[in-house]
Amino acid sequence: MSEIPGDLKFMKSHEWARVEDDGTVTVGISDHAQGLLGDLVYVELPNVGDQVEAGGACAVVESVKAASDVYSPVSGKIVAVNQALTDKPEIINEDAYGEGWIFVVKMDDAEQLNELLSPDDYAALLEEEGH
Repeated sequence: MSEIPGDLKFMKSHEWARVEDDGTVTVGISDHAQGLLGDLVYVELPNVGDQVEAGGACAVVESVKAASDVYSPVSGKIVAVNQALTDKPEIINEDAYGEGWIFVVKMDDAEQLNELLSPDDYAALLEEEGH
């Protein structure tokens, strides 16, 4: 199992959130999730300017095996999307916690971050699921 970066928060549905210095939140899917999905062949990105709700589906990742919704960990406005994924969705497979980010949200309420899992809690969740 890969290292889980300590500066991230997680959703039980395997999205990660990193709070940036400017208060925006960068979102992607965990290394565990990309491993389960296998080789990604398509990413449907949200639109810049879209309003998203915490827990709401706002992107889709597709692999040869399955398609999976990507949920926003916080409510707010999409301020950036990773256009590189349009041509190279496999970036997520190669670098889930870095270059494989999916979108950035300007969050409405920083308190929502407290409802996300810490890296340790996420690791425990993976162990409970038997991975």
